[in-house]
Formats: sequence, C-alpha cells, structure tokens
Amino acid sequence: MPVIQPRNKVLVTGANRFLAAWVVRDLLEHGYSVRGAVRSVEKGEHLKSYFADYSSKLEIIVVEDITEGGAFDEAVKGIDAIAHVASPLTVGWMRAEDLMNPAIKGTVGLLQSALKYGQSIKRIVYTSTAGTVSRETHEITVPTVFTEKDWNTRALEIFKEQGDKTPVLTTYRASKVLAEQDPWGKVTIFHRGTLCLTVWDMLWIRQPVIHDVTDPSSLKTSMRWFYDYVVDPVKSADAGNDFLPKTGLPWVDVRDLAAAHRLAPEKQEAGSEQILISGPWAAWQAFIDVANALEPTPRLARPLPKGNPGSSHPAMHKYDATKSERILGLKYRSMVEMTRDTLSDFSARGW
Repeated sequence: MPVIQPRNKVLVTGANRFLAAWVVRDLLEHGYSVRGAVRSVEKGEHLKSYFADYSSKLEIIVVEDITEGGAFDEAVKGIDAIAHVASPLTVGWMRAEDLMNPAIKGTVGLLQSALKYGQSIKRIVYTSTAGTVSRETHEITVPTVFTEKDWNTRALEIFKEQGDKTPVLTTYRASKVLAEQDPWGKVTIFHRGTLCLTVWDMLWIRQPVIHDVTDPSSLKTSMRWFYDYVVDPVKSADAGNDFLPKTGLPWVDVRDLAAAHRLAPEKQEAGSEQILISGPWAAWQAFIDVANALEPTPRLARPLPKGNPGSSHPAMHKYDATKSERILGLKYRSMVEMTRDTLSDFSARGW
C-alpha cells in the first residue's frame, strides 16, 4: 500500500484548532506541504501569521460547513494524504446534532470527496477518541485495559435513551463510535487500491497551545480543564480535594499525537490499522504534584494549587498503546516534560 514522504502535500481539516495546528506544524517541520481547511478566512489568518516562515508550503482553504455534500471536493484535489482532525467538542452543553452531524456527515463526506476527486491520495488518517473503545468512566469498577478491539457501545445506548439530555462527553463518544464504525465498515466502498483509512484513538491532550487563543477562558476542553484544575488556584480549590485525586484519564502530549499523524501515512504497516495513542492514566492531583515539584518554579500570574499532595488514586483503566510503539516507533514524552513546557507557555502569555 503506497506511503507518503516529505515534499508531498497533506490536507489537514480543522487546521486552526488545538491538535490540528500541531499536526500542521509537525508536517511543515518535516518537509511536507500542507493545505489547511478552516471554516472562514478569518480563522486562517492566525495560521498564516504563525507559520509565516513556511508561507511557500502552507495553503489555506475555506470549507464553511463540513456537513454539506461536496464540501471537500476542492480541498482534496492534488493532495497526497489527509489528516481528518475536524470534529467539535467544547466545555459546556452542546446540542447532540452539533456533535453528531460533523462527526458522521463530515467524515463520510470527506471520504466521498476523496474517492471522487482525490486521484493522488495514498493515505487518510482519521482522528477519533479513546472514548470509542472504553466505557463510561463511572461504570469502570475494576482495573481494565482497553485495546483497539473494544467498542464503547454503552455510549450509544445512553445516547439513544437520553437524546439531547445526554452528557456532552458521552454524546461526543457516541458520535465518534458512529463515525468510526460507519466509514470503517464501508472501507471496501471507498477503497481504490491506494486509498486506505487509518483510525486514531486519542485521549486527553496536553501541551502548549499554538492555535489562536487570547486568555485562559478561550482554551478548549482538555487544555481548559488542565488550566482550571492544575493552574487556577480558585477553580482547583472549588473542585475539591475529593475530586482531584480520584478524577483523571490517560493523557498524551499533543506533540506525540501530532507526530503520529505524520508517521501513520509514512509507515507501510500502518495502512488500514486502528492505533491507540496513549500515555498513562493520571489524576489531576498527580499533575498538580508534578507542577509544584518543577525546578525552577514556573513564574505564573498566581500561585499554583496544592490540593492534597500525594493523594492520587491508582488507575482504574488504561489503554494498550503497544501497537503505536511497534508500528510507528512512537516514543512518548513524560508528564514532567509536558507539564513543564505547558506551564512555560502559560507563563510567557502572562497567565
């Protein structure tokens, strides 16, 4: 099955968002050209400014609504690979259709465009979530290891029962299960000999932000929670010393996840594979402890929270990421490195 190499061009969807911006950066730094899909001209301006040194290798294309039929028809032309990262998730309530439609229609529509107009496409990397293989966190009562063979059918059951009243994270997981099973099950329809579907399951992503943010309130989801629980002393205290040691998830440094999006289409063995990208499980208290142990102490706008040092509970579940190491040769950054670099970024922003 064909692979890509530096000097090829890669389409990155949702290019102005947290993870996708890092995917763009990793690709550019490794010699690729990138076409970044964003929803408006304004959303592409920050990317042009941030990647000014790569202006000859970065192209921005506007795809206003990824759920519209043919939305990606122009975007896929002349492309060698696709990293489909675009899918919304934010802190707070979202209508079910605002999660379901982009995840399902956006993914299927992209594949249809790739089949019709992407004559040069060799690989497609689809970014999913670890929530498609795990179960709802509160229902995991014994230590469990999840692999690429598992499916979170429970999220679908809850969504069918509760509809718009379903918790946003459960709805997000359900949307990704449906999006992943649909195109994966129809891979023979989209397969052209050179076109394949590689699925990534990601977790809570940490690390410095390079997309357009103005203050901590503009951070999205996982980085917003990191700031609230690990950096903001007021919100961390409000969460409480019962919540912080018990609550957490497996995490991954965004730089490692971005690298995986490049390595997958470069590796022959990664074709048509589902691959979990995962570091260890960690409670919020563990991140707080690591932050407070850093030397020199990060110069932030306010003192770091303390919580209840050393009280983190053991992991109730984790993900088997051995395939990512075996096939991709991926080496994961440590919690210390990730936390240090993230806090250094916050400090530089005056946060």
